[in-house]
Amino acid sequence: MKNTTSREAIIVLPDCSGFTEFVYKTKMYTGQYIVRELLTELIQSSNSSFCISEIENHPILFFKYDKRPSYKKTMESLLDMLKAFESKISILSASLNIKIEFSLKLMVHYGAFTKYQLKNYSKLYGSTIVEAHKLLKNKYAEHPCCILLSNSFLKSSQTPMSEITANSKVFPEIGAILYI
Repeated sequence: MKNTTSREAIIVLPDCSGFTEFVYKTKMYTGQYIVRELLTELIQSSNSSFCISEIENHPILFFKYDKRPSYKKTMESLLDMLKAFESKISILSASLNIKIEFSLKLMVHYGAFTKYQLKNYSKLYGSTIVEAHKLLKNKYAEHPCCILLSNSFLKSSQTPMSEITANSKVFPEIGAILYI
């Protein structure tokens, strides 16, 4: 067995609130088209800031190796993703004459993990990945559109709490949620 080295990185998990209901209420072809367009928009709007580990249904697991993540640069990328997502929903809603009731939640975490190859796929492994998925499905971020910044990300990016905007709520056990 080969010893693998772990590296520190930013993890970003976008989550489309309303996805399950959308799948049940929308014709398969139409739903597939809309989801494909929205995921493509998220990937393109990330401005190559992040690598993609995997896409499963609607969440995309983005990551970026970074020993000293920048709060400002990360937020710029995330806000670009949110704007592009919302713009694409408006365009699709108008062109297809359908109401698309999605909102985007972006979860940002930081920590060490390893990466391994499984045939043609790269997989990420480690407790940081499990923690990121747990944070995504939290009870705190109930507002339609928000960015959840984990304590781990805030600490590693050396973000002073004064930089967290007025439209936020701090939860000492997980981090801060910025409502957009």
